[in-house]
Amino acid sequence: MAPKFPDSVEELRAAGNESFRNGQYAEASALYGRALRVLQAQGSSDPEEESVLYSNRAACHLKDGNCRDCIKDCTSALALVPFSIKPLLRRASAYEALEKYPMAYVDYKTVLQIDDNVTSAVEGINSWKPPCNPAFFSRMTRALMDSLGPEWRLKLPSIPLVPVSAQKRWNSLPSENHKEMAKSKSKETTATKNRVPSAGDVEKARVLKEEGNELVKKGNHKKAIEKYSESLLCSNLESATYSNRALCYLVLKQYTEAVKDCTEALKLDGKNVKAFYRRAQAHKALKDYKSSFADISNLLQIEPRNGPAQKLRQEVKQNLH
Repeated sequence: MAPKFPDSVEELRAAGNESFRNGQYAEASALYGRALRVLQAQGSSDPEEESVLYSNRAACHLKDGNCRDCIKDCTSALALVPFSIKPLLRRASAYEALEKYPMAYVDYKTVLQIDDNVTSAVEGINSWKPPCNPAFFSRMTRALMDSLGPEWRLKLPSIPLVPVSAQKRWNSLPSENHKEMAKSKSKETTATKNRVPSAGDVEKARVLKEEGNELVKKGNHKKAIEKYSESLLCSNLESATYSNRALCYLVLKQYTEAVKDCTEALKLDGKNVKAFYRRAQAHKALKDYKSSFADISNLLQIEPRNGPAQKLRQEVKQNLH
């Protein structure tokens, strides 16, 4: 009796996952493709399921060295669920293999906006041995410098700004390797916090922070965030860098990220007035008036005559009643 082939989307995806784990990438790709056809024939709108199937098939193409079809499937996955980490990483790897380094760099940088501790994205842009030392730039970064010159960053395609709503999505996306990703994130975060920056790293961080400050003066807050983020990769011991990046997030209405950066700034300097003020502004925008009032109160204990803080306290106080 001939074996019964799976016919539901769930069964086909599970069979594809099993084939992938066994190294049978062509078979897995066919199963994911069949699952996509079934899903699309049903006419049901399930963009996340469809996106995962495209992303999984892209992984098969990548394993088989079929980079162009990998890019195509990742792009389809991202059209359904924008800013998903796995298709972004897989597309970046495929672009890198095809030596399309500007496109790969953009995808890696996009991933780092979602989660700045994804090891493969960090390593794709800069080596960690140690960071910010030009002798240890990744192969891709060196290739970009060679092909585009010292101002190569200015010649890259635009890096999309990831909305806050997408920055937490990797925690809930359907993913076989979720536990591995969470473990990797935890390990990388610990390594970053425990790393003692060298004098060269600290100097490079200072220069990058100043470049970020200049971009803020010009009103280019998106690029300033990139500079501050690079600075913090070199040395995460500067309170002002976090509070400066928080200002950019405030301007771009990414209030949750602003709160997070101000909190990091205050861990380093408990009397950082700007961090208290900006976190109060972010909390107010998020309608967390109690937290906003607490931050302003702490600020006014440090600077009792701070005019903007006194004004903000009155505004927040009205919402508390």
